[in-house]
Amino acid sequence: MRVTARRNLTPHIVEFTLSPVEETALPSYGPGAHVTVETPSGAMRRYSLVAPGDSPSQYVIAVKREPDSRGGSQSMHDEAVEGTELEVEPPENDFPMGEAPKYLLIAGGIGVTPIYAMAQKLAGDGKEFDIIYCTRSAEETAYLDEMKEAFGDRLVVHHDAGDPDEVYDFWDHFEEPKNMHVYCCGPKVLMEEIEAISGHWPEGRVNFEDFKPVEVIRADDEAFDVELAKSNKTVTVPADRSILEAIRDSGVKTVSSCESGTCGTCKTRLIKGDVDHRDMVLMDEERDDYIMICVSRARSGSLILDI
Repeated sequence: MRVTARRNLTPHIVEFTLSPVEETALPSYGPGAHVTVETPSGAMRRYSLVAPGDSPSQYVIAVKREPDSRGGSQSMHDEAVEGTELEVEPPENDFPMGEAPKYLLIAGGIGVTPIYAMAQKLAGDGKEFDIIYCTRSAEETAYLDEMKEAFGDRLVVHHDAGDPDEVYDFWDHFEEPKNMHVYCCGPKVLMEEIEAISGHWPEGRVNFEDFKPVEVIRADDEAFDVELAKSNKTVTVPADRSILEAIRDSGVKTVSSCESGTCGTCKTRLIKGDVDHRDMVLMDEERDDYIMICVSRARSGSLILDI
């Protein structure tokens, strides 16, 4: 697909409109869906689709420049200018909406992207819903004016200025279980809070979208070497890079999709080494012979891989 428009939503969030390079019908999708994009850096990243998805002629995503970016969001901001062509996989939906008499949508920061899509769909269908949208400040609130105009009193916007004492109090919404569905997307601390205060609700009523199910890089990670048996090459994996990223940086072609330890695309045969498995894919009986190079690391010493 080609970047046919880009728009600054906040100082750190850019909206990208992606259109097919060749004239073709794009797959439709439901609210909550995402696409996986090969960013200009080569990193694969998942981004929620913002606009309604019935017979779309283009896909719209919004990308926040992460302060600790390992290449994905930074390269989108710096290199994905109008005219840039990007490989984009068909939409997938791990955060679908179910039928309910009423909905509560909760967004934190860039987590507004799937929530905005859901709100547009619910409004179009005449459904009953409310939105709580939490950010640090108005300046950092993507789609603020559009959402105020579209949803009026159904939208509550809360700015906490980064002060833990000023965060929104959700307890009144969850004290008594209600016959409605809740959809929440945002920072880990927000989703953990909603999960904690909704534990007494019936299963399936409260739903979360989280693109970071595992910590790819941890504070105590250390550098180690990986020997690539087929390529006859040894690559050093820095403390702040994954095996997959280090191999890709060295010029060796890799195959990946989610780069978060959930899809299985980068499954690689392990020849030798003590692995710190961090994925959510491998069966216990596979862990002596395979590794997911997008998230896992050496527990000690070096690794030898069949690459």
